[in-house]
Amino acid sequence: MIEPANPPTATGKLSAPDLAARAESWMAADVDDNDVAELRDLVARAEDRTAAADVGDFALAELADRFSGPLQFGTAGLRGAMAAGPNRMNRAVVIAAAAGLGAFLKSEAAGVTPRVVVGYDARYRSADFARDTAAVLVAAGAEVLLMPAPGPTPVLAFAVRRLSADAGVMVTASHNPAADNGYKVYLGGRVVSDAGQGAQIVPPYDARIAEEIAHVAAAKDVPRAESGWTLLGREITDEYHAAVAGLHDGEPRNRLRIVTTSLHGVGGAAIARVLAEAGFTDVVPVEEQAEPDPDFPTVSFPNPEEPGAIDLALALAQDAHADLVIANDPDADRCAVAVLDPQYGTYQGAETAASQGWRMLHGDEVGLLLGWDAAERAAAAGTGGTLACSIVSSRALAAVAARHGLKHATTLTGFKWISRSPGLVFGYEEALGYCVDPEHVRDKDGLSAAVAVAQLANRLAGEGRTLLDRLDDVARACGLHVTGQLSARFEDLARIESTMAWLRKTPPSVLAGSPVESVRDLAEGLDGLPPTDGVVLLTADDTRVIVRPSGTEPKIKCYIEVVSPVDPDASADALSTARVAARDRLARVQADLRPVLDL
Repeated sequence: MIEPANPPTATGKLSAPDLAARAESWMAADVDDNDVAELRDLVARAEDRTAAADVGDFALAELADRFSGPLQFGTAGLRGAMAAGPNRMNRAVVIAAAAGLGAFLKSEAAGVTPRVVVGYDARYRSADFARDTAAVLVAAGAEVLLMPAPGPTPVLAFAVRRLSADAGVMVTASHNPAADNGYKVYLGGRVVSDAGQGAQIVPPYDARIAEEIAHVAAAKDVPRAESGWTLLGREITDEYHAAVAGLHDGEPRNRLRIVTTSLHGVGGAAIARVLAEAGFTDVVPVEEQAEPDPDFPTVSFPNPEEPGAIDLALALAQDAHADLVIANDPDADRCAVAVLDPQYGTYQGAETAASQGWRMLHGDEVGLLLGWDAAERAAAAGTGGTLACSIVSSRALAAVAARHGLKHATTLTGFKWISRSPGLVFGYEEALGYCVDPEHVRDKDGLSAAVAVAQLANRLAGEGRTLLDRLDDVARACGLHVTGQLSARFEDLARIESTMAWLRKTPPSVLAGSPVESVRDLAEGLDGLPPTDGVVLLTADDTRVIVRPSGTEPKIKCYIEVVSPVDPDASADALSTARVAARDRLARVQADLRPVLDL
């Protein structure tokens, strides 16, 4: 979006008068009265000399951040806090994004009317952003199909492929805090016809759409239709559920009690339905989190990976004597799994579900469970295919693929890359994302993954075994791979860049007593992968650490993998001992990384 030309000061920062001028120009071009009023109040507080200094300073800093530049459109689309200004999520920014997407599609369609499916979740303003998108795209000459109600991201991803759409837009901030919203773009139909058809955008599409967005002038001058889009019926959701039902393994159902939570997102009704249709009737939802609520009142951060996010679900599982916990993030594209693990029980401290041994499986553990399951099916069918995972996920999936005669692909982080793997039969990333049905959904899908996990747990229960027993099977066959993370959130984004620069300049020489033998810069490309910001450390004992900035949050993440060979006939006790030793080594790696990264 074109901004007024107010040059920065000699220090590189905009002065208060310049910021006020930019704000006035933005307000004159805005389309939302509430955003205009909110921004006008912020300017008044920044200019109020009678107010307390900290009030004025905060307002001025907030104003400077909002006008530090436009919210960047990239391979994650848009994501940011909802407020007025070019560096925030608001109707003016969304209108510009929709106009840019419309211009891009017009250039790609070569005289044919492009088809776009638009979906949205239950966050604040999501419905407004979706309607603005529909209005702009219709005015730009596109056929727009609007989802009938707030719903999960996987349903929108399904609709893009099922309806042969050239593009899809999902308004969601996924697992971000309540203050945020976002804008995911998918391409398919006549725009992308290879293995990435129906997947989220990758370069060069993101840059081409961003270029079109940059040419959009004032939001109020962007044409918007009053009508003309088609409101889809419930049929598209029913078709998605029919596709998930097609994953039924045909096995009789054991008495498996499952606790579920949607963390106040849009997946509550959907997870209940897919499990019921798969034959799982003893399902106990966390009632406090079952209905959509954009405030996410019971969690400080609505991401199952965050500490405390699934505590209510674990407590309910303990009280209900459940066999399994399944948690989705707010847009239901991620799936977390928790089990009762006796090794994690402790008599120390207060009695809680965690003290009894309830723990969430790591994303790599679920990825290996589902990957092994998918590999067995593909090998039995003789169809071949590819298991794929992101570079920060466990290397064990490659061993699983090799053992079953399948191909393996390592991609950059994100399902926009994983889902493009030719011949994909299963893909995952350790951040709780799993694709178990790539034919229908070229993205992570927390609902179909939930069914796949429940079915696997059910089959194992019929043998008197558990998911933990299957993890032992995988370890015996492929070696013990224990993974973990170390991460830090930064208020000052400049620190992320400086920390990565420092790591490249002075990488550690030893981790957990093992010499660092290899330091690879992902920015230079690695094993044929496109360049990305990150550093790979490999030690003599095959411990691997990947350090990279998060693509969706102001974080630096360290992905750690410790590998221990185990005997193919190792007993459960021997594996337990090996896991304790591996976790201790992982903890020592984390301790060594903290001072290196100033965490």
